[in-house]
Amino acid sequence: MSTPTPPARPTDSPTDVVRPPRGARDWLWIALIANLVGNVLIILTGGLVRLTGSGLGCPTWPRCTPDSLVPTGQQAEGFHKFIEFGNRMLTPVLVIVALAVFVLAVLRCWRTRRRFVWDCLVPLVFVLVQAVVGGIIVLAKLDPKTVSPHFLISLFLVANATYLLYRYREGDSPAAPLVPRVVHRLAWAAVVVGAVVSVLGTAVTGSGPHSGDSRENVRFGFDPHATSWLHADSVMLFLGLAVALVVASRLVDVPAPFRRVWDTILGVSLLQGVIGYVQYFTGRPIGVVALHLLVSAIFTALLTQGILTARRR
Repeated sequence: MSTPTPPARPTDSPTDVVRPPRGARDWLWIALIANLVGNVLIILTGGLVRLTGSGLGCPTWPRCTPDSLVPTGQQAEGFHKFIEFGNRMLTPVLVIVALAVFVLAVLRCWRTRRRFVWDCLVPLVFVLVQAVVGGIIVLAKLDPKTVSPHFLISLFLVANATYLLYRYREGDSPAAPLVPRVVHRLAWAAVVVGAVVSVLGTAVTGSGPHSGDSRENVRFGFDPHATSWLHADSVMLFLGLAVALVVASRLVDVPAPFRRVWDTILGVSLLQGVIGYVQYFTGRPIGVVALHLLVSAIFTALLTQGILTARRR
């Protein structure tokens, strides 16, 4: 009597994932990490521009002055010109990194993973869009209606960079859910509310004291206190959903990575809430607001993982 063959277990290394030879350096993986780090870094430098009032340190675009591509000693903007120009110089760096991601993806994956290759074109397209939006911001004298989309596109690029890193280790077969449907829907609800939190956060910034330039004080016109409390209410709603996901991940069968990432999201959200209240009650000092921006980028990356770990390709 023959012994029945056990069912095949899913492999952690799908056959359609192209990997470098053993011992070789994985340049595509390195480029994808650089893409994520670069998009987090430009959020910080962009925040520094706003917080130091350096938004018009280079008063024209694409040049720094009407006659020079780089800052000059004759400019009246003082140290602000170097902060603004430094932030601008990150854009060509991100273009190079995004181009490297796409080219390496074509060389490595074009024959077997064309869907992933086209996904790798997204960073290049949106970094170029960001460059145009940045120019519009300068020409619009830091109008918050242009600054807010600039920040939100950066958050999208952080989410996309996280997505690409995760997708690189997956195949291209259809996604299969790893958590119960109600948990998956709850996770998506948390992501939607998290996006609302970020949008309202830009409204708070566009109504607060940091206009981005000491001479131009163009603001949304919303009451900063009312806007801050509306933002805080959306955070409370998100925290409720995060707690529900943490509890659900202990009551039903879910993968360990899904459980861990939502535990981390809850912890980071609580930290971000504390930072938010500190900056509100202390008059929004520069250092605390900069930390708030950094945690926003981390929060976005984690929230993306929170959805990705709920399914498998």
